[in-house]
Amino acid sequence: MPGAHYFDEEPAVRSRPRQVTLRLADLELTLTTDRGVFAGRAPTVDPGTLVLLKEAPAPPAHGELLDLGCGYGPIGLAVAARAPAATVWAVDINERARQLAAANAAAAGLANVRVARPDEVPADVRFAAIYSNPPVRIGNAALHELLLAWLARLDAGGAAWLVVQKHLGSDSLARWLDAEGWPARRLASRQGYRVLEVRSGPGRTTS
Repeated sequence: MPGAHYFDEEPAVRSRPRQVTLRLADLELTLTTDRGVFAGRAPTVDPGTLVLLKEAPAPPAHGELLDLGCGYGPIGLAVAARAPAATVWAVDINERARQLAAANAAAAGLANVRVARPDEVPADVRFAAIYSNPPVRIGNAALHELLLAWLARLDAGGAAWLVVQKHLGSDSLARWLDAEGWPARRLASRQGYRVLEVRSGPGRTTS
């Protein structure tokens, strides 16, 4: 439907669920996706998500971890499977995406996944790591606001890993993060995607 976006709170397109398989060297998950969510029409897990999951370092074994803009859950579920003693918050504004992520976590037996709207994450929760294939199509102003809000919730010593297509502004995003006091280095570059590692700058303390 024209005007429908994966970042809508309630997708207007008719549901048409189907399954895709997430295959990584250390795990395989069968996931249900749907129209109206990020990459919901793709025949496989989207390549940016795969690049992130293959290139980001192993998640912290314990603590609170965040999948920001979880969609139907491939990033959050993979992180949860790799860190079963950690709690993974899978956060998305899209109601259909949250329902899919919750169902996929339950089907995979991943009880350490908590699916939530952004405003449902308690304000005192701090994250040892953040993973995101961020919603760049919401526009720079909204994207910047989103990233600053969640990066501020990193634990001291924590890091965020973001995957962004080069032609959708990964390099300019890295420069902007640097200017905002969040040093971003290119961890990997594959298939037209950049994986950025973002850490707190010198003297910055998270609240």
